[in-house]
Amino acid sequence: MTNPLQLLEKFRASFFASATIYRAPGRVNLIGEHTDYNDGFVLPAAIGFYCWVAAAPRRDRRLVIHSENFNETVEANLDSLSAIAKNHWSDYPFGVAWAVQNAGKRLKGANLLISGDVPLGAGLSSSAAIEVAVGFALLHQSGLPIDRLELAQMCQKAENEFVGARCGIMDQFVACQGRASHALLLDCRSLEYKPVKLSPGITLMICNTMVKHELASGEYNRRRADCEEAVRTLRKVLPEIRALRDVTLPQLEQHRALLNPKVYSRCHHVVTEDNRTQSAVRAFESGDLRVLGQLMRESHRSLRDDYEVSCKELDQLVETAAAQPGVIGARMTGGGFGGCTINVVESAAVEAFQQTVAAEYLAQTGLKPEIYVSAASDGVQQVEVNSFGA
Repeated sequence: MTNPLQLLEKFRASFFASATIYRAPGRVNLIGEHTDYNDGFVLPAAIGFYCWVAAAPRRDRRLVIHSENFNETVEANLDSLSAIAKNHWSDYPFGVAWAVQNAGKRLKGANLLISGDVPLGAGLSSSAAIEVAVGFALLHQSGLPIDRLELAQMCQKAENEFVGARCGIMDQFVACQGRASHALLLDCRSLEYKPVKLSPGITLMICNTMVKHELASGEYNRRRADCEEAVRTLRKVLPEIRALRDVTLPQLEQHRALLNPKVYSRCHHVVTEDNRTQSAVRAFESGDLRVLGQLMRESHRSLRDDYEVSCKELDQLVETAAAQPGVIGARMTGGGFGGCTINVVESAAVEAFQQTVAAEYLAQTGLKPEIYVSAASDGVQQVEVNSFGA
């Protein structure tokens, strides 16, 4: 984990100046998978793994950025940023600067030192963490007001149009708006949200399969295309719909014959997942963890069978976790084809869960999983280093 005091010392050594520290969290999605780009509902939580940024102003219009993770320094002129991605880590911070300026906000030059402890490539949104941390830092260093919703939208624009990834807004939104001890129920159409208090006595445990199958990005785009095709077809008989979020399960069944079997299955997942997400909120609010566990099982089954975005490693890890004492629910989280599972576990069972699941998954697959324990955390913020013992 990044030590902010050490980050300040490294900044002074690199840039011969003092700095301000900012951080933005990664996220895990408790339920509501592949619903965000269908205008649906999601239930993410910010996690206690962060992208950290030390920043100080410059007198010119340059951005000079050093990444601790990649041990590399890059530079750019704020007057000549263009949306040409290089398939390089610097696309994320430069893309955010480009999006902020495209929104009519004139940034000042800055020196940035970035250090991330969100696991890379695990589906825990290290990309949104760096986007939001850098965006917040640049706005603050430039003396500009910070609207968290607008910041999330600018960071999404950076990833969509500069980096070239067609993500929804969930990741950037929760990195901005996350709240300690809460998940967020987010309506991805209106961007209205409400904090959902997580039950006391439970712990969020994230298990990394340590695999990421190469077909993930192409299959993700294919699923989006299937959903868009379904909306075009169903609109002929349901002209009022704008997205799959607007289709009820009875309507989907009534018009099933209009859709090819694969597209119907994709729709079935999205429509039922939206329902499950809202039911999960009611389960948290009523303290009915048995129902929550059932909803998580149904969600994984739907992602595996209807949406076909699971893989043998995810299935194995979910099956192993679900069999452990004290496990309330387990499912894959994120885009799929590898990455992580999310497990809601009774706090008293955490240590035994870690040991047993790691050993059994290793024996079954030959892979050693990484298991992260995290409380739900706050969104992006400036960090007072004195609170870390300075």
